[in-house]
Amino acid sequence: MGSALAVPLADNGHDVRLVGTHLDREIIDAIRSTGVHPGLGREVPASVRAHQLEELQGAFEDAEIVLSGVNSLGVEWAGERLAALLRPGQLVITIAKGVRTTENGDLRILPDVLAAHVAADVRERVGWAAIIGPSIAGEVAARRETCVVLCGTDAPVLDRLAAAFRTDWYHVWTSTDLVGGEICAAAKNCYALGIGLAEGELERRGEGASADRAHNYEAALFAQSAVEIRQWASLVGGEPETASWLPGVGDMYVTSTGGRNVRVGNLLGTGLSFADAAASLGNPTLEGAAAITVFGDALGKLTERGVVGQDDFPLMRHLYEVVGLLHPLNIPWSRFFGGEPTRR
Repeated sequence: MGSALAVPLADNGHDVRLVGTHLDREIIDAIRSTGVHPGLGREVPASVRAHQLEELQGAFEDAEIVLSGVNSLGVEWAGERLAALLRPGQLVITIAKGVRTTENGDLRILPDVLAAHVAADVRERVGWAAIIGPSIAGEVAARRETCVVLCGTDAPVLDRLAAAFRTDWYHVWTSTDLVGGEICAAAKNCYALGIGLAEGELERRGEGASADRAHNYEAALFAQSAVEIRQWASLVGGEPETASWLPGVGDMYVTSTGGRNVRVGNLLGTGLSFADAAASLGNPTLEGAAAITVFGDALGKLTERGVVGQDDFPLMRHLYEVVGLLHPLNIPWSRFFGGEPTRR
């Protein structure tokens, strides 16, 4: 995604320096030698210059906007490197989606985790933001219509960033609900995995190829997920309405249509344990599964403290049971939507 986001910037006439981590050496070499990003399968714009990690300091010279594209598991690593390079006045965007938790179960968004490594006198004079919304890297690189939200706490900073990225195909809105938007973005990966359970379970029942199969199962899981994402946003002090548009249900929809989170959900639905499902995929980075363990652990602590009720977040609780505790799948339908439905 970090590479894909160079495309709207380049289309707007900006010079972009793309710096790989130590895991991206072959990608950077390929871009330098062929001009094509091997993962995206597309030419990188001519105004984008690729750099290896050792060239990071030089790439930072005169940079106005810094975008951190490492995945959620590498945010602390990225923060440590940014800490030595960031200067007052620069604008920093994060695109990794995930969450951390404190010892008592309070949730921390990744922009805060990234910023924590930066000295306070610099951190307070840097503009922080995050790009959130339904956005697949390959589609961004292909210049397909995409709608995202730049979330932060400083409206003028967001307006400046939006102007840098906005094109006639990359559509950008802004929101000052950073915490709500980030929690939606982290939770939707978890729930996309959960929605993926449906296809696997129907396959296990021998109904996967049924001619009359619709999508009732997925739709019910999607609806409960939407309810819980709204509750998560409210719980952390965000705006519940943030879950109702691009940062929440919009992003969850596109994530639930495919990808590694959904594939591992499919395999869990067929009856595999999480360990076996992940192994069958080659043990890739599964940000949804990683976030489930964080949310699930937090729920236990928050419930003990009385911050949330035992009946709150039934789907996330069960996802944690399946992924984190390796329990068998047993969707708690009667606990969805406020409890067992009553006759009307």
